[in-house]
Amino acid sequence: MSAIGIDTHKATLAACRVDELDRPAAEATFDNDPPGHRRLLAWIRLGDPADVVGIEGSASFGAAVARLLVGAGVTVREVPPQLTRRERATTRRLGKSDPGDALAIARVTAREADLPPVRLADRTLDLQLLVKAREDVVVEMTRVRNRLHADLRSLLPGYGARAANLVAVRHQRLVGQLLRPLVGVQAELARRRLARLRALGLEERAFTSRIAALVEGHPLLALPGVGPVITAGLVGEIGDIRRFRSVDALAALAGVAPIPASSGQTQRMRLNRGGNRQLNRAFHIIALAQAAHHPPAQAYLARKRAEGKTRREALRCLKRRLVRPVFNLLQAGAAEATRAA
Repeated sequence: MSAIGIDTHKATLAACRVDELDRPAAEATFDNDPPGHRRLLAWIRLGDPADVVGIEGSASFGAAVARLLVGAGVTVREVPPQLTRRERATTRRLGKSDPGDALAIARVTAREADLPPVRLADRTLDLQLLVKAREDVVVEMTRVRNRLHADLRSLLPGYGARAANLVAVRHQRLVGQLLRPLVGVQAELARRRLARLRALGLEERAFTSRIAALVEGHPLLALPGVGPVITAGLVGEIGDIRRFRSVDALAALAGVAPIPASSGQTQRMRLNRGGNRQLNRAFHIIALAQAAHHPPAQAYLARKRAEGKTRREALRCLKRRLVRPVFNLLQAGAAEATRAA
């Protein structure tokens, strides 16, 4: 089967078609704008109509061209960057270039039959964007809160005895009252930071409410340790769960499946430090919540500790174990969405 690879950049799109023997058959570069996208589509149609197109970066610089190609009936697949990097070494081209990357992408597309389809704008992408926007607000809240705390230690020594933290609204209100009579530049800046913290809190709560409304009733909420934000994060990062062939494929994407590291008579597994770190973090949060409040998870961790594993190793086992219920509940959610449509 011949295939086409597209390497995406802000200004250009490098394309390469390979034949059935993975040899380059044609190469071209197009502008990454609407006229360039139309010329790329015309170039693709010069070949076999059954050609599969692989795109690296279909969620960023390649999003617009991916939408055009899918709308034109072209079969388009997402090529992970790590597969491109591995394949680049076999192209026998010196250095790194956009045409060389396009050739590597085309060869991966031709060889890997289970590449996922590109993600187009849909409800899952909306959830991903909202979760990331909320995380940006939370990070900024932490920065402002830490700076305000440093100011208060200087302006109001021992204020923590009256205001236990700067998270609760009632404590923020009390700090505002304590700052009101103070004068000077530092006091003025502290009041500004407090106002900024309150505004960010309102923004964070608005994002959380919107996210909760979008995932209301999702089967994943029934899993202990999973709330609306984690549900939205999982759904947003994974997209259509039906693009995964198995639970093991999802575990590999999340980086919670151990990697074989055996040699000769030494048989062992090592920690996977790759994968989607946002998904990995979501599974870690669920595991921590269950470890603190869910008796079956606590019993499982106790068994692993009895086998000689450390707490960290036992938590990793729990994270891997959580993939199956998450996978099944996401499938149930996708089936409900299909019926509702």
